[in-house]
Amino acid sequence: MRDTASVRGHLPDENPGFVGRRTELERVSAALAEHRLVTVTGVGGVGKTRLALRAAHRAAERYPDGAWWTDLGQLDGERLLVALVADSVDLADHTPGMAATGLCRRLADDRLLLVLDSCEHLAEPCARLVAELLAASPGLTVLATSRRPLGVAGEETIALDPLPPAGPDALALLRRAAGEDFPAAGPAGEICVRLEGIPLALELAAAQIRLQGAEAVRDQLGSRLDAAPGARFDLLAHTERVWPSRHQTLRAAIGWSHELSTPLERLLWARLSVFRGPFDLASATAVCTGDPLDRATLPEALDGLVRASVVRPPDAAGRHRMLDTIREYGATWLDRTGEAGTVADRHAAHFRGLAGRAETEWHGARQLRWYRTVDAHHTDLRTALDRLLRTDPDAALDLVGSVAFAWSCRGRLREARDGLEQALLLSEARGRVRARALWALGVTLVLQGEFGPAQDVSERCAREARHAEYAEPAGAGAGAGAGTETGAGTGSGRDRPGDLTLDAAALAGLLALTTGRPTAAHVVVGHVLDAARGGPADSAARLRCHLVRVFALTGLGRLAEAREKALRLRALCEELDEHWTRTALEYQLALTGLLEGDPVAASGHARAMLEGTRRLGASLGVALGLDVLATALAAAGEGERAADVSGTGEAYWRSTGQPRRGLPGLRALHEKYTDTVRASIGEPAYEEIFVRALTGLPQDGLDRALRGPGRHG
Repeated sequence: MRDTASVRGHLPDENPGFVGRRTELERVSAALAEHRLVTVTGVGGVGKTRLALRAAHRAAERYPDGAWWTDLGQLDGERLLVALVADSVDLADHTPGMAATGLCRRLADDRLLLVLDSCEHLAEPCARLVAELLAASPGLTVLATSRRPLGVAGEETIALDPLPPAGPDALALLRRAAGEDFPAAGPAGEICVRLEGIPLALELAAAQIRLQGAEAVRDQLGSRLDAAPGARFDLLAHTERVWPSRHQTLRAAIGWSHELSTPLERLLWARLSVFRGPFDLASATAVCTGDPLDRATLPEALDGLVRASVVRPPDAAGRHRMLDTIREYGATWLDRTGEAGTVADRHAAHFRGLAGRAETEWHGARQLRWYRTVDAHHTDLRTALDRLLRTDPDAALDLVGSVAFAWSCRGRLREARDGLEQALLLSEARGRVRARALWALGVTLVLQGEFGPAQDVSERCAREARHAEYAEPAGAGAGAGAGTETGAGTGSGRDRPGDLTLDAAALAGLLALTTGRPTAAHVVVGHVLDAARGGPADSAARLRCHLVRVFALTGLGRLAEAREKALRLRALCEELDEHWTRTALEYQLALTGLLEGDPVAASGHARAMLEGTRRLGASLGVALGLDVLATALAAAGEGERAADVSGTGEAYWRSTGQPRRGLPGLRALHEKYTDTVRASIGEPAYEEIFVRALTGLPQDGLDRALRGPGRHG
């Protein structure tokens, strides 16, 4: 879940350029009060997104469970539609089965507003999903934007027209975008009329006004728009797919901006259209360079597109965006140049390389940075994966195997599982790439509670690891981008287990732990660690095996030994600046403290775990940490605080789409101490506090849980 929020839900910040639309805003607001599905329709560039966002901000307080925004423009097909919507409402769905089922369950009892922006390219699957969600959730209201209605029963459609060309709002928008206070009569007013009051067209004109002045822009538009349609610009093939005949003016305005761009800017515009999400200069350079664009000329071309309002200025993280309508125009030109496949392949190769670097950097001081990088580029990593699944399944397996563990940690289990299963089915690659993908799939299945399939995958992973490390010639089967772990720890005679076998053992141990078999977990990882050279700092796989062994010792009741090993491992993680294992160790230390009868120490470790899981954006980890903290507070006799933390924990468990679960030992302790504090403060008082926390803002509950004594060593 997100760290902070003033109200429940998530809406992007409003565009400061919003002008006018008072009547339309009132219509949308009134429609939302009376209808459960409201769709704002209109051509590209007319302002549907801005109006919907303003209306959603205005209506948010009416929905106790929040207003939530989903940008569907980043999708290139329907396969990940449900996953994207689920992610947008903070459902880190860990349940197996049909994807829409978990989403329906998440929304069933809520009163919330779901905004689906840019539905037109997914109109039919959107209609099916919306119909299913509305049927499952009586308190749900959906606000959609699309170039055409969704066609769902009960839909209220509001057609959005351009701003009145001769009215004050069109001129106000032009003034604000250009940063100049034009008089109502004169070139600026003529520009508004010639561009028919279309907001995007006016913004493009404003960018040229800043460069050339209003009179020059008026004259250029006059000479172009007054010409015969076939003579206005170099016409695009099949323009009716994007540009309805009644609004060729918008296409003309974008074409005019295209014509005013330099040849290098036009080429960059076309190549940038392969990005579905935000991009930084480094990614643009990697994907878009190629004769005649090079590393020296690309930044200047990008600056030119920003000045022309074709590309949005960089945000605080240095990332640019391109509006869908403008991106579509560029994509059509890219297709005409014959480069579409080549640039898409470069895009896929770049993000495959980024995924490989993220995996390599997982074990060390740059783990958190690369974890966040993978999250920030999630949309384009998915786009690259989809491309490679069609063109190079072996490369697809390499890419998804590199990022799937990070996706699962972030709660994107459905996407990780879907990508891994598809790539494993389509690819014939053997060796390290397949073993790593099987390991990641096994972890994902365990987190989903799919223990039967996880057992099968665990056995396949072990066989593939043995094949890669013992049966193949040295270096075979690694594939491009395999990194540095291929032969790590195998020994010069290939007589010792390497990282692939270690990870296979860690997966088998994890599965044994979660199914209540600590002895099996201890034996399997102990056997491999005893045979392998090196210590836990040598690789991520070794560290994971040592982590499983610590949890196995805890499950076996060897608490002093488990605590001593955990503290040594934690110190090592702090030295490495490794976050994920350190967070898991804090959970184990909290559990050990509970089992040893030291709830104060357990509370400190639980809070340290919560700080780590919140930093990683891991809803499942937050839910587990809140459970152990609630148990520790209850064991210390702090009944009211235990009830508050437990209610917040239930809210986070619901965000995962599954009932409470965890290690068997913790579940028993939680029930024991919770029963005690329920009796001590009274059932009504406990339930009142629990429900208040459950229905409040989860972020606020987490903040309350983290307030307390510092962590304990």
